[in-house]
Amino acid sequence: MTKKMEEGSRCQIKIDRPVYEHDQLRKDFDYDKSRADNCSACLNYETNFKKLLLRTVPVVGWLRHYKWKNDIVADIIAGFTVAIMHIPQGMAYGLLGNVPPVVGIYMAFFPVLIYFFLGTSRHNSMGTFAVVCLMTGKAVLEHSDPSFFSKRIEPNATDQNPIIESVHDLYSPIEVATAVTFTVALFQLAMYVLRLGVVSALLSETLVSGFTTGAAFHVIVSQIKDLLGLHIPRHKGLFVVINTVQSVVQELSMVNWAAVLISVVTSVVLILNNELLKPVVAKKSSFPVPIELIAIVAGTLVSKYCNLEEIYSIKIVGEIPSGLPLPRPPPFSLVTTVLLDGFTIAIVSYSITLSMAFIFAQKLNYEVDPNQELLAQGMGNVFGSFFSCMPVTASLSRSTIQQVVGGKTQIASVVSCTLLLFVLLWIGPFFEPLPKSVLASVIVVALKSMVMQIGDVYKFWKLSKMDALVWLATFLTVVFVSIEIGLLTGVVMSLATIFVLSLKPHTCLLGSVPHTDLYMNIERYKGAVEIPGLKIFQYCGGINFATRNTFKAELLRLVDINPQKELIYRTKLTKYGDEIDVKQTESPNEKIARLQRKVNRELRCLILDFSSLSHIDPSGVSMLQIVTEGFQKIDIPVYIAACSDPIYEKISKCGLLKHKSSIRTFPTVHDAVECAIEIFTINASTISTVSRL
Repeated sequence: MTKKMEEGSRCQIKIDRPVYEHDQLRKDFDYDKSRADNCSACLNYETNFKKLLLRTVPVVGWLRHYKWKNDIVADIIAGFTVAIMHIPQGMAYGLLGNVPPVVGIYMAFFPVLIYFFLGTSRHNSMGTFAVVCLMTGKAVLEHSDPSFFSKRIEPNATDQNPIIESVHDLYSPIEVATAVTFTVALFQLAMYVLRLGVVSALLSETLVSGFTTGAAFHVIVSQIKDLLGLHIPRHKGLFVVINTVQSVVQELSMVNWAAVLISVVTSVVLILNNELLKPVVAKKSSFPVPIELIAIVAGTLVSKYCNLEEIYSIKIVGEIPSGLPLPRPPPFSLVTTVLLDGFTIAIVSYSITLSMAFIFAQKLNYEVDPNQELLAQGMGNVFGSFFSCMPVTASLSRSTIQQVVGGKTQIASVVSCTLLLFVLLWIGPFFEPLPKSVLASVIVVALKSMVMQIGDVYKFWKLSKMDALVWLATFLTVVFVSIEIGLLTGVVMSLATIFVLSLKPHTCLLGSVPHTDLYMNIERYKGAVEIPGLKIFQYCGGINFATRNTFKAELLRLVDINPQKELIYRTKLTKYGDEIDVKQTESPNEKIARLQRKVNRELRCLILDFSSLSHIDPSGVSMLQIVTEGFQKIDIPVYIAACSDPIYEKISKCGLLKHKSSIRTFPTVHDAVECAIEIFTINASTISTVSRL
């Protein structure tokens, strides 16, 4: 029975119920283990075709309930706005991937159509993303024919198929890029089949921040050559940033000042818009100024009519084919070569896409299915690999704009694809005279938010020194060694951090808060008092083969009793009397220890608070049994309190609860305390009665 009474501004609770043991509580309230088994539920796949279709192709479900009158205008506006952003970003990030700039627009068209049918996020804008394009570009540089990057032979120099054809039976950049895309798709689809959507949890916020910040520096360094109009060799392998900077320094005397001027003007205009104009416009309208599109259109017109390529030797985008690329399978023979690149890109792109999806889902109160996102992204990449696409990822800037301007669903993506189709069919060749320094400026300015993440290390340092070390190790390895090794370093250090923390669990002794059923840390809550004759030990973490000795050591340290030594002492005490340790040569420390043993003999019961015990394995149960048997040999019973049902079932299955006399379990600490006090009272009454007789 529960009663609530107002006392001033506080609400008091009084509870009247019997003391329960864990086993009795299960019997009284019909505990059903089969319904609590999450593993069996995971394997209960639906066989109904309609439900299977709705789960696998979400568009079938939400499109039927689409509010055409209320939402279609907002989605059209959002799609138009995002399409405007796709054009400059696609061309710029296509260049970042060491493929023709038009590939970035292909990425905003082909895979996005698949995501429309299979994706569960309503606001993710799929397409190019700087970090993923950079990682793909690294693979392209390592595995494609070097002649494509020479000054004499450009990737679009052939006649029949300027985007795809290879030279001398070697791989072209597009062939490598599509092989990477197909490999990424294979990993993502395999993860979908195995229900491994949780794998993104391996990339913590700390790791992602350090990784993306380091990758941003990679991107900036890779664009220096176009910003300054330099012709330097493309470096691959380890220490790319260091080697590139060294090459830039060596070629500084060959800087093209016309390219520098174009880069400075473009960057200044973009920065002024982002820092001054955008905040003012945002207060009056949700539509952003399409400054990137304006910059590339203006750059194209100036380059064309001022003949910048011939007069000032400005590097331009070059030939952009009109129309859609013909479908062609990626070179499957290259898949085994790019497995490592494909795996790392699959994990990074999926993690970024899923984090974007969760941000908008939480903000706008709808559900996102992590495993379905794997299917949507994987199938989008499979389709894209047949149409000259690099791996796609959600973009924070485009996704945010899509939501801010009022986009409601992925119909906005269909609108965006429709507009980009016109660009691909008829408008693409217009951008052929565009200076590469303009695209490089667009890339560098867009990375400001990533570069500013370098301040996160201070935040992480204040919150957790270990997190800060993970950030620094990831960032420095990415920048100075390589992207893949940096990601691996971050993952390994994150897992090592978890392991180290698991070896240092939080432990304490609890005391009773007077006149309540609350039990708090006596070191931190000065109002909490220890109950005479009781020790309540709280353990937070897991007890397994790696931490079992830590559990035992912490328990004996805080309880300040070693059952083995205490048993030896009591045996001698019984045989020789209480003065066995009293000798004239007894040192002060020995005297203190003897007196402490006398005090410790007043301990009548040990309660283990397992409310924060996350898991226990058979090795941990064995150690728990050794500890309890040790205390029982010196007549100190051990009670387990507040353990979860999985913990209870594990220790029961391992035989620890086989004999009820060995150990008792209770649903709460208060139940265990009340039972112990009741037994003390009964024992005291029995002793008193016997003494009177």
